[in-house]
This record gives sequence, C-alpha cells and structure tokens, in this order.
Amino acid sequence: MKIACTGRKVNVKDAFKLRAEKRLAKLDKFFSDSAQAQVTVTVEKDWQTVEVTVRDKGIAMRAEKSADRMEDALDAAVDLLTRRIVKNRKKLDDRVSQPAVEAYVEQQYLDEPPEEDDDVYHVTREKHFPVKPCTVDEAILEMNMLGHAFFLFRDADTDEIHVVYRRKNGTYGVLVPER
Repeated sequence: MKIACTGRKVNVKDAFKLRAEKRLAKLDKFFSDSAQAQVTVTVEKDWQTVEVTVRDKGIAMRAEKSADRMEDALDAAVDLLTRRIVKNRKKLDDRVSQPAVEAYVEQQYLDEPPEEDDDVYHVTREKHFPVKPCTVDEAILEMNMLGHAFFLFRDADTDEIHVVYRRKNGTYGVLVPER
C-alpha cells in the first residue's frame, strides 16, 4: 500500500509517518498492492484529528478520529477503519481480500463470534424533488434555509449534478462528479 501523510496547520514528523506506515501495514492483507492511503493530520487548539482514507479497486474507505495526541487519533482511526471493513465484509465482496477478513474475524473473536447484521440496507424514506439549476452560493443558501446538512442541485454553468454539504467545522464543501 502506498501511504502519503500530510498536515494541516502542522508539520508531520518522520516518527509519526513511520507510526502511520506501521499501523496501516496491518491493513495490507485486506487490499491489493495498488491501494493508496492518505493520512491527513489537522491540529486545532486542544485537539488533533487524523483522517485516514484508503482507495482501492474503485472504492474509498475513510475513518476520522480526534484525540489529544495525533498518535492516539491515528490508532483510533485505523481501528475504526478495520471494524468497518469487518462489519461490511459481505457487502464489499471482492473489493477486499475475504480470506484475510475471515482470518481477522476468527483471530479477534475466538470465544464469541460477532453479531451478524443484515445484508440489506433499509431505506426508510424516498424523496422526489425537482433539481433546479443554481450557483453554489444559491444552493448553500437554500440548504441553510431548509436546515439540511446537504443539498443536491444542478450547476447553472455546467448543467451537472452537484451536492453542497456542511462540514463538521462549519465550512462548506461541494461534491463534483468526475468525468
């Protein structure tokens, strides 16, 4: 797995990069050799956030955790990512190495096997609405007026479908499909 570490508002030290490589090496058994991992560290006043994103075979898996120390946040994020892979192993099919997942499950749960969850996601609501052309600013305004965390719209300039969303830190993001 290829690993890249970046820092926001912090310079990531070599010791942290080595720790990230060591922790993420445990995930190698789940992914192919072409997998790419991005570790992003963000430092704020009293907390540090580590975001781990792994891309392989057309799927992205992401985990984010915050802690007082970036090393603790890294450990928690990698553990969360591992739990998500194991929990969704049946839905991931050939996107992760199934023998590696099963071996991990057997190793972790020798006495008690994990509870099996449904293989079906339950959609509780389906909503139909017109997707009108507007700018990003207009979409954010409408999202805020509705009190939603995201808003689907058609970009007035490109005529493509985009999504604006509110991030945890209060800023906004835009999801733009690749061509």
